[in-house]
This record gives sequence, structure tokens and C-alpha cells, in this order.
Amino acid sequence: MKKWYVAYVLSRHEKKTAERLTKMGIENFLPVQEEIRQWAHRRQKVTRVVIPMMIFVHATPQERAEVLTLSSVSRYMVLRGEHTPAVIPDLQMERFKFMLDYSEEAVEMCSTPLAPGEMVRVIKGPLAGMEGELVNVDGRSKVVVRLEMLGCAGVDMPVGFVEAVKYQ
Repeated sequence: MKKWYVAYVLSRHEKKTAERLTKMGIENFLPVQEEIRQWAHRRQKVTRVVIPMMIFVHATPQERAEVLTLSSVSRYMVLRGEHTPAVIPDLQMERFKFMLDYSEEAVEMCSTPLAPGEMVRVIKGPLAGMEGELVNVDGRSKVVVRLEMLGCAGVDMPVGFVEAVKYQ
């Protein structure tokens, strides 16, 4: 059965590694976002890697071993005190991918611990339908998706764009 893992890659080798994994037939996900960069005399659209030196791999145990044959991949993320690679739950990956695909704002990773926020559902804007937590960071409202091992992926969100989620 396939599971999501986090593989560490060499600095600035994320895109090439993703291409190689795809050619090998191994499903992977490299979180990137388009953004406009301003230099003195020009503006250019660039693709920014959201989590440098990491790539998500959706693999079977056999494929997981194949990934490590690439020279650009050093190892898998392992939780402290454990010996097997950490698995990211499918639901967290779905929410994270949805946020990256549909957010017009920059998605930022936050590794500092955030106090739990109220569970909300986005009801307006491009992220409508996504569920996450509403937290305050530096006085600004953000909707975050927790990726247990990596912290939180957050995006600025007007409070009027969300509603509280009530679970039965």
C-alpha cells in the first residue's frame, strides 16, 4: 500500500529530483508556488519551492527503497526515537495540496509551535471548501493545515471568509 513520506534532497535539486522520480514512475509532490520577483529594472515570474530541500513521495515499500538510489536524495524524515520513515496521513496531504493549488496568497511554512486554533471551513474565495485551523500570527488571521512532522502550512485569510466547523 502506498504511503506519503518526506525525502530530504540536496539544496537546489528539488525540481530535478521530482522530474527523475516521475520518470521512474514514482508518484511525488514538490510544493511550489508562482510569484513575481522584483529586481531593479525588471519583474519576473518565478517558481518558488515552498519547503526547500524536501520532496513528498507517495510510494510502496519497494518504491521507497528505489527513491534512495538517486544521488540527490539523502534520506527520509524519521521521527525522534523511531527508526522507520515518518508517514504523513493522506488527509493532511490532500488539504496541503488543495491549499497550494488554489491559494492566491503565498503559502508559508511555520515550524514554530502554534497554539491550536478553532476548526474552520473556508466559505469564500479560491480556497472555499477547505478545512483547517484559524490562528493568529503577528496579528494577522491565517488558515493553517497541520502537517504533523513539518509544522503548519498557512495562508492569510480574512476572518469573513471562514465559518466555524461543528463536528457531531
